Amino acid sequence: MCLSFINLRRTNVGLVIMIINQQVPPGEEIINLLIEHHHHMLSLSPPESVHALDTQALKSADVTFWGAWIDGELAGCGGLLQLDPQHGEIKSMRTAQRFLRQGVAVRILESVITEATTRGYQRLSLETGSDKAFRPARELYLRHGFAECAPFGSYSEDPHSVFMTLKL
Repeated sequence: MCLSFINLRRTNVGLVIMIINQQVPPGEEIINLLIEHHHHMLSLSPPESVHALDTQALKSADVTFWGAWIDGELAGCGGLLQLDPQHGEIKSMRTAQRFLRQGVAVRILESVITEATTRGYQRLSLETGSDKAFRPARELYLRHGFAECAPFGSYSEDPHSVFMTLKL
């Protein structure tokens, strides 16, 4: 199954077309980007503080995943895990290095929020790192209405984690 929408934006080099696809299950390019994501997380946080989904969990019926494509190249990805019928969690948001600061994460986040709203979730939450390297991600979530919160689901307090939530 592959649901798509096209996002157009004008830049100083012309019109950029970004296609956001719902990926069921995530393909090899996304898996490779997530492996890179996991290695990067392990370079910033101890293993017990890295909460990325493994490749088997990505295939779960409770997970919906998106890929963002620019000129046929994977620019980023992100997922939505259903915690319960009223609560979802953002998982594995990642922008490919060469597409950083080009709006990829914003478009994926908007896709996840739209889907969570369509499903009737009351709340959308996430866990991200507390290290300064995660600051751009935390700022992105704050700009979209997320606020810091206590650990949720199976998480517990962790100095390497920041927990955030958005009431929908």
